[in-house]
Amino acid sequence: MQRSFEDLTTLFNEYLHQYSIGEEPKGLYEPAQYILDLGGKRLRPILVLAACELYGTAAEEALPAALAVEVFHNFSLVHDDIMDKAPMRRGKSTVHEKWNLNTAILSGDAMLVEAYRLLCEAPQALIPELLYSFSAMARQLCEGQQLDMEFEERTQVSTSEYLEMIEGKTSVLIGCGLQLGGIIGGGKEDALNHLYTFGLELGLAFQIMDDWLDCFGDSKLTGKQTGGDILTGKHTLLHILAKENKDFEVKLSDALSLTNPEQRVQSVKDIFIQSGAAEACKAKAQQLYQSSLAHLDKAIPKGVNSDPLKQFAYSLVERNF
Repeated sequence: MQRSFEDLTTLFNEYLHQYSIGEEPKGLYEPAQYILDLGGKRLRPILVLAACELYGTAAEEALPAALAVEVFHNFSLVHDDIMDKAPMRRGKSTVHEKWNLNTAILSGDAMLVEAYRLLCEAPQALIPELLYSFSAMARQLCEGQQLDMEFEERTQVSTSEYLEMIEGKTSVLIGCGLQLGGIIGGGKEDALNHLYTFGLELGLAFQIMDDWLDCFGDSKLTGKQTGGDILTGKHTLLHILAKENKDFEVKLSDALSLTNPEQRVQSVKDIFIQSGAAEACKAKAQQLYQSSLAHLDKAIPKGVNSDPLKQFAYSLVERNF
């Protein structure tokens, strides 16, 4: 029986509430528990559970794997915050700010190890396949993070390079979570490949729309400062597409050099619109979103309801068009 995302969220939150990453030494485990307790939508672990039930296996079988994904995700946030020198996460102090840099690094490392331990609580016969998928994801996430750092030092980034970067930083964990749940659920190889690609392309579409919303979304809804990526000089798809239009390359450079923040944001946004980058960005997100749904259709067994996953995809991407 397939349960709704709401029911799966309740199931996972109850499981998480009973979980403790460790007690002693407190200096190691308290920061890790702190980041896990900060909340969030828990979308990635819920996808593990939903994918498991797609193939007729109760989500309870995938709870340790779902928790592994959530612990790993939060580990990556701890280390991301260190690299970004971020002071806040979900409205609270980041781990390295609340404790210190060395504590944050070591606690993050402990979370990474714990994620692998949790994954090994799956049925024994499935562990090699789960570990292979999880390790491939972890490696690609590191590659994506490295590319992101390198892009900060470059003046030119191509569309294909950008997509490769956000695939590593955002998409692979979504695809992997679905794949892990599908493996535990008993899905066949071909279906699992389509399920993984569904997650991968959906993650790309989501990140591209997130970039678009940073410029053109309602700050009251997004919870972010409008034009934050512009002010930090981030290479988003909007920036890359506008720069590829030679008629606007110099204008974009001039706009980005404006010292008044409000003028800089407005001028760059105008160029994104006039150059066609804004529409092209949305079109790319829509194309990836539609392609992801086609892969989902191929991953779903006959007679199984795909509406919960399609509604999830809609909530991430389509509602923003």
